[in-house]
Amino acid sequence: MANQLTIVARILAKPGKDELVKSELLKLIESTRKEEGCINYDLHQDNENENLFLFYENWTTRELWQKHMANPHLEQYMKATEGAIEDFTLNEMTIIG
Repeated sequence: MANQLTIVARILAKPGKDELVKSELLKLIESTRKEEGCINYDLHQDNENENLFLFYENWTTRELWQKHMANPHLEQYMKATEGAIEDFTLNEMTIIG
């Protein structure tokens, strides 16, 4: 558990691009959940701002998360949503309690 990594990724779609971004984010879930080291990979959409999405992820190690980040399906997502993302923030976090 000491090496477990939590990722919080905040994706803000540009106005009018929420459906495009949502559909592309949903495509990532099935394959990512099958990856080695993935504990959970959960996508959320804000109840008041349809343009705001958040991935809450847990990985057994940082190394396996980095391997995930190099997968082709993430590259495909980035190409498909190019110009549709207003802001992206990613936090690597560790459980402390």
